[in-house]
Amino acid sequence: MAETPVSERPRALVLDPADNVAVAVIALSAGEVVELEGGAVTLSEPIRFGHKLALRAIPAGEPVVKYNETIGRASTAIEPGTHVHVHNVVSARLPGPEVAAAAAAAAARAAGAEASS
Repeated sequence: MAETPVSERPRALVLDPADNVAVAVIALSAGEVVELEGGAVTLSEPIRFGHKLALRAIPAGEPVVKYNETIGRASTAIEPGTHVHVHNVVSARLPGPEVAAAAAAAAARAAGAEASS
C-alpha cells in the first residue's frame, strides 16, 4: 500500500461533520489557508500541533463541538480561523475557576467549623 505524500496529507482534521472546530495535525501559520472537507478556513493566528481551530464563527456562550460532543462553551466570540483553547473556551468537562473557588470556600468553611469544635 502506497503512503500518501506529506504534501497531500490533511493539515487539520474535522473529527465529525457536526464539529465547529478542527484539530491541527501539524503546526500551522497565521494567514495559511487550510483546506478541509466542506471548505477552507484562513488562519488568523498560528495554531500549534494538536490544538483546535474554529471552522466557523462561534458566538460567546455557544457550544464548542468536537467529536460531535460539546467540549465547552465559547467564553468570548470566536472567529473562523482562530485558535480555540482555554483562553476562549470554558470547559464542559473540567472544573473552571468558579468551581475551584467554590471548593476553596467550602474547604475554608469546613476548616473553620473544625477549629470551633
